[in-house]
Amino acid sequence: MAEQALPLLGHPLAAGSARFGTDGIRGRVGSVITPALALQLGYWCGRVLPPQGPILLGCDSRSSGPMLLAALAAGLTAAGRDVLELGLCPTPAVPGAIRALGAGGGLMVSASHNPPHDNGIKVFGADGAKLGRAEQSAIEAGLTGASPEREAVPANGRLERRPDLLEAYRQRLLASVGGTRLEGCRVVLDLCWGSATSCGEALFRELGAEVTVLHGLPDGTRINQGCGSTHLEPLRAAVLEQGAAMGFAFDGDADRMLAVDGRGRVVDGDQILYLWGQALLAEGALPGNRIVATVMSNLGFERAWQARGGVLERTAVGDQYVHAAMEELGAALGGEQSGHILSARHGMSGDGLLTALQVARLIRASGGSLAEWLDGSFQPYPQKLVNVTVPSRERRSAWEACDPLRQAVDQAEAAMAGSGRVLVRSSGTEPLLRVMVEAADQRDVDHWSSHLAALADQHLNGA
Repeated sequence: MAEQALPLLGHPLAAGSARFGTDGIRGRVGSVITPALALQLGYWCGRVLPPQGPILLGCDSRSSGPMLLAALAAGLTAAGRDVLELGLCPTPAVPGAIRALGAGGGLMVSASHNPPHDNGIKVFGADGAKLGRAEQSAIEAGLTGASPEREAVPANGRLERRPDLLEAYRQRLLASVGGTRLEGCRVVLDLCWGSATSCGEALFRELGAEVTVLHGLPDGTRINQGCGSTHLEPLRAAVLEQGAAMGFAFDGDADRMLAVDGRGRVVDGDQILYLWGQALLAEGALPGNRIVATVMSNLGFERAWQARGGVLERTAVGDQYVHAAMEELGAALGGEQSGHILSARHGMSGDGLLTALQVARLIRASGGSLAEWLDGSFQPYPQKLVNVTVPSRERRSAWEACDPLRQAVDQAEAAMAGSGRVLVRSSGTEPLLRVMVEAADQRDVDHWSSHLAALADQHLNGA
């Protein structure tokens, strides 16, 4: 079979391969994510993003990263844009550098918490925020041929490799703790073979912590495999074995973080928001006593925060929705249960390394331990999330049209009578339907999550 030629710039790709999901365009390398897509995406980003300043490129450690970076850079320079390539870095380093340099935007090559065979591309605008729907639609229109070619490009842009720009990101992280030192604090870091390996260990050592590192080299063949924020068992075991005060696990591109206390208990994004929110509340630095979270955040968190006189605003899942709500409401703090935390004081970018440093700073300032703080925190409701593989995007997205499943959800919520809730949603990053049940009674959680997941599999994957 003859090799398929790359599409010419400006020529359409298949519509299904050119759609933004919850966090950029993401999928299996070689089928969804290809050099052809990256070439065209670079070109159309170059045409749609604001014309001032260069475009920045960063990547995590995946083996497919260099191939996609080269294709993106080719497309961007063909669109007349100068490109500064940062190399291996956490995703939040890209928006930080965009703002610092007055760049026109940036792209990050990463599939976040997905397995090594996946990759993706996240796109940021000139303000350092992820692109809104209007800009995404303009790029998608170019990719699929629905947008006419714009005026001719006067000249090709230039590519320059600038890993030195990451030093400013590292210095911002160190400055964020305001002089706090961590001498005598034993910490375990699970760097996930990914972006956090670029500076995670160095940051904590520079602050004086005693550091044990897991999965500490950039290795794209093992990224997220049995490690990091989606697989906490290695971190828990190491914290207990080392007698550490706390442990921090990052995902592949280090924009999220989950923690473990000295007794091996998980400290998720809800607990981190509660800890950080308490500190801001005490400083008088939390407008309206408001925290922004998503529909996934635990009812126990919401009710405990309300009992303190706070307000919890919920958004759809995805840090871009949290970001938008924070800007609209003037909120200082927001995030997701999965460990994406956004702080208005620190640039409004989900940053796992920043969050880990802030947790360490806040616990140090408390004079106690993370375990002691967790003892006095809220009691989460039992919650269970079941992922049902549904290959058909149309069936996943339109699951509410499935009468047996929708009726079963209504039945479950009626049976729990205000003491629990059900959330069913299509993943924006993987071919999964996520079924979450939360209730005061663990038996309700177990029964309804199993029942609803089985119905979803039966009816959405059937003939």
